[in-house]
Amino acid sequence: MKKNDEILDVTSALVPPLLSALDALQMASRFMHPPNIAAVVEVISDKQLAVRDGLHTFQSAEWPENLERFFVAVKESAENALEAFAFFDEAVKQSEPAMTAYRAMGLVTKALESMYPVASMLAPVSRFYLEDSSRSNDLLLKRLEDADTSKSDVGVMHANNSDRERGGFSMYVPEYYQGEETPLVVALHGGSGHGRNFLWSWLVAARSKNAIVVAPTSLGGTWSLMDPQSDIQHLESLVSYVRKNWSIDSKKILLTGMSDGGTFTYVAGLEKNSAFTHLAPCSASFHPMLLEAADPERLKGLAIYLIHGALDWMFSAEVARSAKDSFSTAGSSIEYHEVEDLSHVYPREFSAKILDWMTGNRL
Repeated sequence: MKKNDEILDVTSALVPPLLSALDALQMASRFMHPPNIAAVVEVISDKQLAVRDGLHTFQSAEWPENLERFFVAVKESAENALEAFAFFDEAVKQSEPAMTAYRAMGLVTKALESMYPVASMLAPVSRFYLEDSSRSNDLLLKRLEDADTSKSDVGVMHANNSDRERGGFSMYVPEYYQGEETPLVVALHGGSGHGRNFLWSWLVAARSKNAIVVAPTSLGGTWSLMDPQSDIQHLESLVSYVRKNWSIDSKKILLTGMSDGGTFTYVAGLEKNSAFTHLAPCSASFHPMLLEAADPERLKGLAIYLIHGALDWMFSAEVARSAKDSFSTAGSSIEYHEVEDLSHVYPREFSAKILDWMTGNRL
């Protein structure tokens, strides 16, 4: 009994402040605009000391062998979170802080990935990986509690997609999946990004709203915009693979992406015989020639959810406005969101909104 009390105490010393820190780090990533980096980092700076102290306490206990998986997951998440804080702190000291801040953002996703296995072990962690509006959904919480997480075809999966590999993919299937027709999201990372990281922009929404997510990694350093057929074929083969192994709602197949991934969403999604029923480019470049090469019948009625930041420093919001006007003229069904406080980052809060838009579940 004394041993159990010790384990409970050291767990309580780390897990709550770690979840609070992960929330803060995600907030920092969301509002990462180069001129504002110092102010954003200052807001979250008080979170790291509690994680550092909690990790020291957590590691001081003698952990039983049957809890090794739990221990390793929490420890790795805390270490990645502390490294992310360190990179954010370093970014503030630099004259060109953006690249170091983006490295910090990558470590935030590693911390989220490391912690995720604990969601099946602790209810507060499970609720952490849900949208705020879903955390009191008793039916969903019960489905997650009763889910068989040992099944090989649910949860987080990776295929040839370590952070040093290109051309693989990561995916998430809700643990409560029972073979019913389910919406599919194919989510494309930005330039020099990686599908394993970008998966975490969508997992919480998919877990809350019941969708399958595939996050492929481009064959090269980014999506092949100048010679797109190889990556288009890669996406087509992934959709075929998922449809063969899981039950997919053929009327709800979304292609979405950030930055270069958003631009490639246009390129691949406008293919005449594309399986994608909905497109959601974010912070993307756009050129009217994309429409000139597209089949008019493909454009007519095509559902597009377009997101762009008013603070985007890479692609001006004027580019997105041009895309909105061009697609509207071509007869597409456009929903346009120009986000006042958004820079050139992916706004995770829109993932759930996009799923609601695609499935028609808006309030």
